[in-house]
Amino acid sequence: MMHRNTRVSARPFHLFSAKTGKPGALRLRAVALLAALYATCAGAQQTARRDEFFWLGEINKASAVINTEQGLLDKAVAPRVAAGVAKVIQDGNQPGGKRPSSVITFEPLLIQAAGVEVTLLHAGRSSQDMHATYRAAIMRDNLLTLADQLNRTATTLVALADKHSATIVPNYTNGVAAQANSYGHYLLGFAAALDRDAQRIRETYARVDRSPMGTTVLNGTSWPLDRQRMAGYLGFDAIVENAYDAAQISSAEYPVEVGAIVTTIALQAGNFIEDVMTQYAQSRPWILLAEGGGNTYVSSAMPQKRNPGLLNGARHDASMAITLALGPVIEAHNIPPGMPDAKEVKPNSEMVGSAVKVLKDWDRILGALVISPERALDELNSDWTASQELADVLMRKYKVPFRVGHHFASEIVEYARASDIRPSDFPYAKARDIYREAGKEYDAGELPMSEAEFRAALNPLAIANARATSGGPQPAEMKRMLAAARQRLAQQDAWIQARRGKIDGALARLDADFAKMVPPAGK
Repeated sequence: MMHRNTRVSARPFHLFSAKTGKPGALRLRAVALLAALYATCAGAQQTARRDEFFWLGEINKASAVINTEQGLLDKAVAPRVAAGVAKVIQDGNQPGGKRPSSVITFEPLLIQAAGVEVTLLHAGRSSQDMHATYRAAIMRDNLLTLADQLNRTATTLVALADKHSATIVPNYTNGVAAQANSYGHYLLGFAAALDRDAQRIRETYARVDRSPMGTTVLNGTSWPLDRQRMAGYLGFDAIVENAYDAAQISSAEYPVEVGAIVTTIALQAGNFIEDVMTQYAQSRPWILLAEGGGNTYVSSAMPQKRNPGLLNGARHDASMAITLALGPVIEAHNIPPGMPDAKEVKPNSEMVGSAVKVLKDWDRILGALVISPERALDELNSDWTASQELADVLMRKYKVPFRVGHHFASEIVEYARASDIRPSDFPYAKARDIYREAGKEYDAGELPMSEAEFRAALNPLAIANARATSGGPQPAEMKRMLAAARQRLAQQDAWIQARRGKIDGALARLDADFAKMVPPAGK
């Protein structure tokens, strides 16, 4: 597995002095090298970015420890192997150091550091399972980064929902004002969507968090490798059971599955952004972005315009996220198993990073919103978004068939719009006339609602508070749902911290065990 131009030193590696029997100069240098490597923390590798080079280093460290203890690597050679691995890692962690991302470019550095005997470490391994392993490890880290930002944005969303739990605004269906609702209740709807994204991340993480190491290329190896221990050292929860699946099938599925999560997040963000954008088409919006700070900018030609630059940028980022998320699907389409097309770390990491950026944009938008409850209420009172309540009250309290009540409310709206009458100004006497006329077909008789009931049914503020179903905007349900949302956020945060802690703990154990491979000088 060497480059053809790689030169291998034939000089012997003297572990001990031939004259004194004490550690030789090269061995002392190896001891000093490893001591420097672990002096500042449990493992200097953990302070470096977890790229392909990082994980190739961890895989080599784990192979050295496990294979030495199992007798697959000669204990007389092990210190030299460990010193070589440590040197390559240390050199790569230096500014401008070489950080190769493939086995065939990493191995020549090992040979240069410790001689060709270091390739004894390669027992039962292949670039196939090693690359599949670092791809899974990097995707695992990316998912935790995504989960963390998702939780941060959802936390902002829930806090804003709490702040506006009593703010009554119009909600829209088919692009038309439909009903009065609590803005906090509306926001909790998006929080519920983000919670489903969190669920998807946890479910996908469980499938990604499996080690392919030890499967070699297609069907394993004749070397009795300890796959479970390797998985444990690298922080994986389990192994990919089928050796063929490990590098040939499952590793091409992960990017596609993660891409589906990225797509969903981008679509949800786009829905929210477009809802806010709709207000910018109105002459008197009830929701805008705070001016300045990059949120808005003045038109180059029209001084009255304040263009929502933050919304435009966020929408663009969401579109780009969907574009990147489609990439693995297209690349994985119509190719035989094992091809690397959809597996590359860089584009797949960029795909996840695009979703993180969308969530950061969304979080910034939430912090920049300026909501006018008075303007929202004025819009509600200028239209008939409360008209369904007339039919509901008639059916609930007076047993009037819903279709009769709906016909009555529809006739009121039609008359009011033709006569330019607001809901709060509609004459009760005219309502009685319309009910009597509209109900002739059904022999409905006189309007059973009193004027006070009629006015209350058209009051947007009262409607939200009067909801009785579970999951509605009434104060008791808002309080319950806010508490439940906060609990889910806390549980998700604990899940993220636990997974990160497990990986960090596993790597720290690997560092400690690897450091023991070279005993202190003089012993």
